[in-house]
Amino acid sequence: MNLYDLLAGGFPGDRAKPAFLLSDGRAVSYAELEAGAAQVAGHLVASGVVPGDRVGLQAEKSVEAVMIYLGVLKAGAVFLPLNAAYTKAEVDYFVHDAAPRVFITDAQAFRAEADAADPLAETVARKATDLASLIYTSGTTGRSKGAMLSHGNLAENALALHRAWGFTPDDVLLHALPIFHVHGLFVALHCAFLSGAPMVWLAKFDDAQVLAGLERSTVMMGVPTFYTRLLANSEFTLERAGHMRLFICGSAPLLESTFAEFEARTGMRILERYGMSEAVIITSNPLEGARIPGSVGYPLPGVDLRIGGGEETGVIEIKGPSVFSGYWEMPEKTAQEFTADGYFMTGDVGRQDPDGRVWISGRAKDLIISGGYNVYPKEIELVLDELPGVSESAVVGVPHRDFGEGVLAVVIGQSGQAGDEAAMIAECRRQLAPYKSPKRIVFVDELPRNAMGKVRKNLLRDRYKDIFET
Repeated sequence: MNLYDLLAGGFPGDRAKPAFLLSDGRAVSYAELEAGAAQVAGHLVASGVVPGDRVGLQAEKSVEAVMIYLGVLKAGAVFLPLNAAYTKAEVDYFVHDAAPRVFITDAQAFRAEADAADPLAETVARKATDLASLIYTSGTTGRSKGAMLSHGNLAENALALHRAWGFTPDDVLLHALPIFHVHGLFVALHCAFLSGAPMVWLAKFDDAQVLAGLERSTVMMGVPTFYTRLLANSEFTLERAGHMRLFICGSAPLLESTFAEFEARTGMRILERYGMSEAVIITSNPLEGARIPGSVGYPLPGVDLRIGGGEETGVIEIKGPSVFSGYWEMPEKTAQEFTADGYFMTGDVGRQDPDGRVWISGRAKDLIISGGYNVYPKEIELVLDELPGVSESAVVGVPHRDFGEGVLAVVIGQSGQAGDEAAMIAECRRQLAPYKSPKRIVFVDELPRNAMGKVRKNLLRDRYKDIFET
């Protein structure tokens, strides 16, 4: 079972139909996509690539990059996508660790080279357990790890999402996400391919291009920043969004205020879901049914989810067909991350309602222990984000000589204005137990984020590590 055959099985019978609708008005057909993937696969095989070899790609988003991804699968090799923004030192680490047989830095040039090879007619057979892709985690707390995702992992998740979100050939997906990450690469592309649907293909999020793209789309996938930027644009109106059937959000927590403002503007509720490199998508709010702000919905079919430790709130543990097999060349780390009965410990802290609905409190590594008490940053951030003058907040624990860790809030003020620190702390103490309330609040113009919009709290902890010593 090769994932390529599953995806190509969803391509439209009439391959002349568009796969990509480009911002310059051109279209790339499914026939061209399929032919390009076959040429890439043939070129890789002719170059000595055998099943299981890693093929790395560090290049800007393009249709040719997608052809390379599909060609790698078709050839039975393992796709290694890397952020185009990585430095040479970062890339050297990945290349040394994954040892790719081929490493591509110019997708267009490589695709052109492939025209000299004979296209690969037959897809190389693979088993469901064979490796399809290595996705390196961000490494914000240490050495980056390569999550090993198999053909079966990705196939099961793609099929589950295609059903859960109701994709059909009549859909048009607005794709403004990067494709070095599971969101844009697996979640978005696979849903479109399984439907034989076209994609409005944007190199990145650009307000004008996204607004224009919405007019010919039915579904948009994005990160929270996409939605806050749309809401900040007066041209994003009810009329612009009126014909869309679905807006999906993930990769970072969506503020409840953003959810509410989006609904007020469009009459539509964003569908939030929860995933990670090690399992792609784990839970989703329902297509039909209540989408509750702050919740990431229910486990996908086949996902067994539980809260570890026997407490109401704890680390989320999962088992299922889309859960990865382990970390590349890290057997000891892999063993540490799985329970004795085979559940993967996600590192995300949350709770689950009796009906199965899941709520995320934050990362286990972000847990603050202040004066012996456990403090979950998300609970404080929810209070802060509702205060007048606050656009967004991030709460971290930093060294404190009396409490071990002191609760620090880093806040973006509305219109770039600093707020009243004492008044905000007082209001937090009114709504929260004293040990949970911030001992200090600092105001910033922006929060440090990774490529997918997640706040890099490790940088905040380092930046303000001495704040309670003064």
